[in-house]
Amino acid sequence: MTEPVVFLPGLMCDASVFGPQIAALSRDRAVMCAPVAGADRIETLARDVLKAVPENFALVGQGLGGAVAMEVVRQAPRRVNRIALLNTSCLQETPERAAEREPLIVSAKAGRLDDVMRGSLEPGALAPGPLRVEVMNTVLRMAHGLGAEVFERQSRAMQRRPDQQTTLRKLDMPALVACG
Repeated sequence: MTEPVVFLPGLMCDASVFGPQIAALSRDRAVMCAPVAGADRIETLARDVLKAVPENFALVGQGLGGAVAMEVVRQAPRRVNRIALLNTSCLQETPERAAEREPLIVSAKAGRLDDVMRGSLEPGALAPGPLRVEVMNTVLRMAHGLGAEVFERQSRAMQRRPDQQTTLRKLDMPALVACG
């Protein structure tokens, strides 16, 4: 069996966001999706991931999960054999973007999580087509499963995320960076 793969989901996502990938890859390797919902700091989320995963693994992070993945590599570079970063940024959040998250947190805590999730998706994030409504329903289902408290913690983690440009410059492993 080849190396295990660890998936780290994005903001308000759970393992179902990687469902097809988990199904395909689990035929010939161990696959897990580590939660990134238990803390409000990227550094703490990365430490929690490292406690839960195998000694060596391939790592896939999407959005918030990508920010955590970069921190995992910074904290334990010898444990990660390869990395894929999907729709994420190595840059620290700007003060303007951090401030934009505040009313979203308030709205989510006030019971308007559906509205927050619908409004948080960037234009073009969901491709047009027959599955668009199904995908949006999956996004809302994941968000409901996690709840407003997780939204606040994850938003705070994004607001405080460290700049990881140096981490990426030091990478000494196969890496894939994809966006879209």
